[in-house]
Amino acid sequence: MKKYTPLHYPFTGLICCLIVGCASAFMKVTPGSDSVNLQSAADARNCQSLGKVTVGVVAEVGFYTRSADDVEANLLQLARNSAVSAGADTVVKAEIPEYGRRAFGLYKCNN
Repeated sequence: MKKYTPLHYPFTGLICCLIVGCASAFMKVTPGSDSVNLQSAADARNCQSLGKVTVGVVAEVGFYTRSADDVEANLLQLARNSAVSAGADTVVKAEIPEYGRRAFGLYKCNN
């Protein structure tokens, strides 16, 4: 069995930081997702519900935790991508089952 020396740990940490730091750069943007609106539940009450989606991203790698703003931005982009696939034009934030995951309601508000 191979033993790891203390020199391996900084290298592993660096690789983890690079992967997590570049996670936003690899986020796929579905065409049309930029026109999907984020609204509150109250604002979407007169809209047609098309269901719910739960999305998730990498929020922690080893000892490194991504910033809440970056995680939320990625979750919102994934929700917008899902909205386009479902024919929705609006998303509404719902519960947070755990850090790095969030549920969104999908709505059709514009006819």
